[in-house]
Amino acid sequence: MSGLGYTLVARLETSPELYASGQIIEAVSGAGCVIMGMDVVGAEHTSVTLDVTCLTTNDDEGAGMRSALEALDGCTVSNISDTTFLIHLGGKLEVRSKVPLKTRDDLARAYTPGVARICLAIHEDPALARHLTIKRNTVAVVTDGSAILGLGDLGPEAAMPVMEGKAALFKRFADIDAWPIALDTQDVDEIVRAVELIAPGFGGINLEDIAAPRCFEVERRLREKLTIPVFHDDQHGTAVVVLAALLNSARLVGKKFEDLRVVMTGAGAAGAAVAHLLLVSGISDIILFDSKGPLYVGRGRLDPEREALAARTNPRMHSGTLSEAMAQADVFIGLSRPDMITADDVAAMADHAIVFALANPDPEIDPVLAAQHATVVATGRSDYPNQINNVLAFPGIFRGLLDTGSYVITDDMLIAAAHAIAGAVSEGALSGAYVVPSVFDASVAPAVASALAHASLQGRTAGAGASAR
Repeated sequence: MSGLGYTLVARLETSPELYASGQIIEAVSGAGCVIMGMDVVGAEHTSVTLDVTCLTTNDDEGAGMRSALEALDGCTVSNISDTTFLIHLGGKLEVRSKVPLKTRDDLARAYTPGVARICLAIHEDPALARHLTIKRNTVAVVTDGSAILGLGDLGPEAAMPVMEGKAALFKRFADIDAWPIALDTQDVDEIVRAVELIAPGFGGINLEDIAAPRCFEVERRLREKLTIPVFHDDQHGTAVVVLAALLNSARLVGKKFEDLRVVMTGAGAAGAAVAHLLLVSGISDIILFDSKGPLYVGRGRLDPEREALAARTNPRMHSGTLSEAMAQADVFIGLSRPDMITADDVAAMADHAIVFALANPDPEIDPVLAAQHATVVATGRSDYPNQINNVLAFPGIFRGLLDTGSYVITDDMLIAAAHAIAGAVSEGALSGAYVVPSVFDASVAPAVASALAHASLQGRTAGAGASAR
């Protein structure tokens, strides 16, 4: 399965005769590209300057288009721009002042000498930093670049576009000011210490794209040390949205949530967090596969995280193949790699099967094939129904945490967030193609923030609630 296409804009200098002949359209189409528009940006008696916008599915088609156009008599290609690259030019973020700086009085209050009074007030009462600085609404998006999307270990510089995008989503969906922090180290001690050192300037820490098992240790130690929330979105954000989608899917197919038989592939950060949240939500029959097979007690050669998962999952001690485990399963959740299961595997599942094939960009099974046998199919992609997208979770979660000043994140809070997301899909709207709300549903983030705040208050009142792993 190919990934999403590219939108290219080719700037051409052509003769008026060539522009009118239709040969440009034929050349672009012949290269496998789909023309979306031709705009004249300049014209003279002897030449026409055109911007040709087209869709391609890969880099080869773009190169083929250039060659086909340059082969035309009277056509010169001055530039071809990828619109995705264009929106990243200069980065996607900027800093703007919230206060006017037009007069001497403005400057005296925002900076010296007036700012000294604010510094002294915070020195006397450090809690005032949440009210008198950006700390109350600022999150650091921290990465070491070791697990970027589905691309792997590309380093901190290559991680920056993703971190900038995450920060933009924080602002768009929860009005939170977030900033990317890319660390040039993969040493746990150095990562933890670096975050400790910058923590005074932030109201929360969002760990992002840090590979397992290092991410588990980094998160655990930071939660022990800091008095601001630390949230690893690759783990817990994914788990919250998967739980929300599964709650609605079970409701749709008329099966009791706690009775679901679940098969999962992928025991990394996301897989471990999803399995944990499903277990504490009431599902007991989960078979979890890593790259070497199913996890079970006594399998051997398991790291501590996988040993813990093996002790809590696979109650029937299945030690066979993935295809064998799929037989009569109610749910498949993939957080692994492409082409893990087949249409025959889905056909062998229980009636009204639920398939979440979440590997990105290419899922564990072609969603079209899965839909031939499953009632609900979800992916991590935006071009198929039921996108399991973390943006449904993390903006509202951090909004709730920042607004309440909470920093202990409990399983109860994550479950509350999942129910809030699920609740955004009304009974009338629920269908096999709509088990999670749109990422642009403006009601989701406030609902999640409210649910977090309520769960946090309940936890404080009861003095209970185990910290999320």
